[in-house]
Amino acid sequence: MKKNMGTLDRGIRVILAAVFAYLYYSGTISGTLGYVLLAFGAVFLLTSLVSFCPLYPLLGINTCKTK
Repeated sequence: MKKNMGTLDRGIRVILAAVFAYLYYSGTISGTLGYVLLAFGAVFLLTSLVSFCPLYPLLGINTCKTK
């Protein structure tokens, strides 16, 4: 897997994952929507850790600056 995510993109995904987790564990969002947001948060966190988003090649997007 080639890296296709830049630093800003990765940071935004980590922040969103933290926000989703906070909303769920604080009880602000619960039920099915809470589980869906937790799943999205887990995917965002995983993709930011490996610096690869599987949707980006399909859409022709590359936010990584290094060659």
